[in-house]
Amino acid sequence: MKAVIQRVQNSEVKIDGKVVGSCNSGFMILLCVVDGDAKGDADKLIKKVPNLRIFEDENGKMNRSLLDVDGEMLVISQFTLAADCKHGRRPSFIGAAPPSTAIPLYEYFCHAMREAGVKRVETGEFGADMKVSLINDGPVTIILDSKEL
Repeated sequence: MKAVIQRVQNSEVKIDGKVVGSCNSGFMILLCVVDGDAKGDADKLIKKVPNLRIFEDENGKMNRSLLDVDGEMLVISQFTLAADCKHGRRPSFIGAAPPSTAIPLYEYFCHAMREAGVKRVETGEFGADMKVSLINDGPVTIILDSKEL
């Protein structure tokens, strides 16, 4: 699984002009399930993400986690993170997991974030044409790949 984690002041996702998910101070995560991923890949991200110490402490050091700051989370499915751009100019997305695999792992990740104590976890809609907006705080952007953890 791949995740692009952005520390945000706020973020929202719209479908057909209607806000379907949002978060205030916390993380906006673009999450991609790659072909071959399994529950173990999700578990690696589940263990890492809410505990990333990328929020400032009283000394201005990035030393506090999402859980420490009682942060929120917006998780957006993003199959294009599996893009293969090695040949030609049009990316191939064949490396993304099929919906039958991706949807349950995406939902498992979101449920586990709630169980881990994340104050509020909202989502977009898997496979929908979504419009995502955010105010990146810092900016701070972290890229994680379960195969590298």
